[in-house]
Amino acid sequence: MITAPAPMPPAYDSGDTAWMLAAAAMVLLMTPALAFFYGGMVRTKHILVMLKMSFASLCFVTIAWYLVGYSLAFGPDVGGAGLIGDLDHALLRGIGPDTLTGSVPTYIYATFQMGFAIVTVALISGSIAGRATMRGWLVFSVLWLLIVYVPVAHWVFDLEHGWITKHLGALDFAGGLPVELNSGIAGLAVALVIRGPADFRRKEPRPNNIPLVMIGVALLWFGWLAFNAGSAVRDTGTAATAFVNTQLGAAGAMVTWPLVEYLRTRKVTMMGVGSAAVAGMVAITPACGEIDPTGALVTGLVAGAFCAWAVTLKYRLNVDDTLDVVGVHGAGGLVGLLMVGLFAARDVSGKEGLFYGGGLSLLGKQAVAVLAVAAFSFVLTWLIAKAVDKVVGFAEKEEYSAVPGEDEERAYDLRTATRLDALTTGGRGLDKETLEQIQHLLRAHRDR
Repeated sequence: MITAPAPMPPAYDSGDTAWMLAAAAMVLLMTPALAFFYGGMVRTKHILVMLKMSFASLCFVTIAWYLVGYSLAFGPDVGGAGLIGDLDHALLRGIGPDTLTGSVPTYIYATFQMGFAIVTVALISGSIAGRATMRGWLVFSVLWLLIVYVPVAHWVFDLEHGWITKHLGALDFAGGLPVELNSGIAGLAVALVIRGPADFRRKEPRPNNIPLVMIGVALLWFGWLAFNAGSAVRDTGTAATAFVNTQLGAAGAMVTWPLVEYLRTRKVTMMGVGSAAVAGMVAITPACGEIDPTGALVTGLVAGAFCAWAVTLKYRLNVDDTLDVVGVHGAGGLVGLLMVGLFAARDVSGKEGLFYGGGLSLLGKQAVAVLAVAAFSFVLTWLIAKAVDKVVGFAEKEEYSAVPGEDEERAYDLRTATRLDALTTGGRGLDKETLEQIQHLLRAHRDR
């Protein structure tokens, strides 16, 4: 006899659940999207390693999150200080199909939050693109998740216990602190440990595939709408506000970043446009459910200009942040968090920022939260990266990875084009000089 499933508790809402199922799937898509985004930005010979680093995060962070990560981030608070959860929910123990977080099954909420953790870890890989070992990355990613990301997630996302949200009273709707600022500061720390060549500006890779970059941007944009709106954890007006604010933030940044780029170089590039969209969505992440649409547009405009300037600082500071994780995610997260202190609207967040009559109180709290997370992330990330480099080797011995051998996997396989028997014109073989020129050009493309 087939037994009917037990009815869900009265608080369960099927509409909220359907929305969060879709949102969790969209957020998980962001890490493959990031792989495309990063993969198109690096040298041809580094595409596969960037894809591997992102997909490794999908695998290893998922397992670590299931084992202990979720429990440490969202389990009962240890000691009442709002610093870390306990291990009561390790392996999702004590959570079943009918366990709810709000009005949705906890399984869905845990998976939604897991998507945040995965993409945050993957973001850091952009700061060390092409110069980190995979074994070092695998060890680093798990240690960083548990030692750095999980505590900050508890501080911010555990609304009942986290010290930043409950005790300090700072606002962060969708992860400006644990995701954006955290990954940006961590990117700075690992870039300082795994330094690029002294002349990295001269050797800085040109994007190998702009269409791949823009495919990544498009998919990130799609996922980001759920990343932010899904943080409402309900199908409500707050989710709708976060959704429209995300779009406005991206659009605003896509106005000012290209403008700054044009004033600096007299041209507008698709790389700049794509980076602008990402910067705008980074900045609006902490603010999307706290400010009104006018504030969202201003946030995007400010973030675009600020991040376009911030990505140039690596040259002045001589820090090879290869794919501008610090300049986009660190700087963009900083802008968004401070904008909450200026534009928080009572009818949206229940609190008022400086420009809405709330004084400096909320802005001060936002600044304290920024400083606390930045210091925590930088120090611990630097220590983890140093330890990993000493124990298993984090930095590649060569400044840039060697060209794959003939029998190795590669992103673009041009070997058949170099075979002499395939190079004919009008039924006659090409002369030796022409063949050598073609082969030289193909090798040059392969080695980019």
